[in-house]
Amino acid sequence: MRITGLGHAGMFIETAGGSIICDPVIGPSFYGSWFPFPDNRGLDWERFGRADFLYISHRHRDHFDPRLMQRYIPKDIRVLLPDYPTDDLEDDIRGLGYTNIVYTEAGVPMQFGALKLMITPLRAPSDGPIGDSSLSLDDGTASILNQNDSHPLDLEKLLGFAKPEAYFTQTSGAIWWPMVYDLPQDAKQNFARLKRDAQNKRAMYYIEKVDAEHVFPMAGPPMFLRDELFRYNGWGAEDDAIFTDQAQFLAHMREVRPQQKGHLFVPGTQVDLNDGELRITQTLYTDAEIDRMFTRKWEYLAEQQAARQQELRDEEASRAPVLAPAEMLGELKAWWEPLLRKSRTIRLGVGGPVRMTIGALDLVVDFPKAKVREYAEEDCEFWYTIPADLVSTNIRDHEIDWSNSIFLSMQFAAGRKSKFNEFIYTFFKCLSNDRIEYVENWYSEQADTSEDVQLGDWMVQRRCPHLRADLSKTGKIEDGVLTCSMHDWKWDLASGRCLTTQGHPIRSEACPVTDAALRHAG
Repeated sequence: MRITGLGHAGMFIETAGGSIICDPVIGPSFYGSWFPFPDNRGLDWERFGRADFLYISHRHRDHFDPRLMQRYIPKDIRVLLPDYPTDDLEDDIRGLGYTNIVYTEAGVPMQFGALKLMITPLRAPSDGPIGDSSLSLDDGTASILNQNDSHPLDLEKLLGFAKPEAYFTQTSGAIWWPMVYDLPQDAKQNFARLKRDAQNKRAMYYIEKVDAEHVFPMAGPPMFLRDELFRYNGWGAEDDAIFTDQAQFLAHMREVRPQQKGHLFVPGTQVDLNDGELRITQTLYTDAEIDRMFTRKWEYLAEQQAARQQELRDEEASRAPVLAPAEMLGELKAWWEPLLRKSRTIRLGVGGPVRMTIGALDLVVDFPKAKVREYAEEDCEFWYTIPADLVSTNIRDHEIDWSNSIFLSMQFAAGRKSKFNEFIYTFFKCLSNDRIEYVENWYSEQADTSEDVQLGDWMVQRRCPHLRADLSKTGKIEDGVLTCSMHDWKWDLASGRCLTTQGHPIRSEACPVTDAALRHAG
């Protein structure tokens, strides 16, 4: 088997049963904010586009690049479609003219000659959202797991496919916290360090559980070339960003898991894995060029920024004309209010108005009353300031997932008085009837009263209230605080209160002290 890095989460896999092009992206993505790091334009995209199969893990635009597909990937290619609860990804793919769809079943292996493959989708509101997946492959010469951005819960079932020899997984950030938030600089630096640490812990959790001989960090970091975002590359010019690069993560892994074999995976990295033998060749960049990208990163980024200004100008020219405030308010009312009326769990979870300043328009999304109206000077716990051209373009395109456009662009500002509220972002990721109905049903099924498990001196519900991870495997208790290592969410066990966000309490009870324990203590 041969795996060639295409940049970011992209890879071209040649197997004994055919070739697969996975998540190919040149970008830029998210309103011109994200470029793959390092630059991947020099790859032979014509050759890679002639694969036997196309796999798009999910519809986020740093994994799904319509312009690249239209230019390089023939319309008759077989498309491996993850088994998602809504049709958004399939509709996007068919809208580009790709109709040779291979419908996969969740976690069920499929055979194509010598190639056995399995796609394992995730379906929670924050997965993708409503869609993220991993790809398992085995062709008799090698077995690999391409996990990209996904955070699977049932690893036993996933690894039952085959023990991977090579493991490709996300290790960098893919979120806008804390960079866009209205915070003092020292707080922003502290939160950025905490976020990087949490990302490292989660990545290491998976690496230890998968236990593959070879690990390849990928799926990030982004390269920011817009002037206002340039300072947030990597860990930030002032240590206030979260985007760990491949070399930084490999250095971290060597410290905490020195026995693990880790390898740099950049555009053009060619990995030949056959019968346990691994050989790595760099086909696009020399070793010296790669070393410079990481050791003199800001110099490399400045060169990229200077060379790619036309791409930024082209993206800005593609945006919609700015709507007048009254027209924008009318469009958002007509779009969002019917969805709000269907969003009982989300409305209760938000619990108040959310302010949005969009150019000259100052509005609130009144979640309790299911209304979108002009701001009336009321106190708001959460607020956003968003450029009017981005919102106008989302209205024109009827973009149903604002994390897949505005939020991941980081071209906005946010503030809050209280803790992170997952329900706000869930609403803005689910701006369609299908998504809202699915999410409301998903939340209604999350109440877990069926099974408890003992963790240390506590009995807690077995399933994490966030995304139903098995806390007997992912939970750790320290000083009365339970942490789920899957996403670093925390609970105070004495009260059951979630310390990470509003809502999502946990069922917990201190174990009674037994006679045997008392005798032992005596």
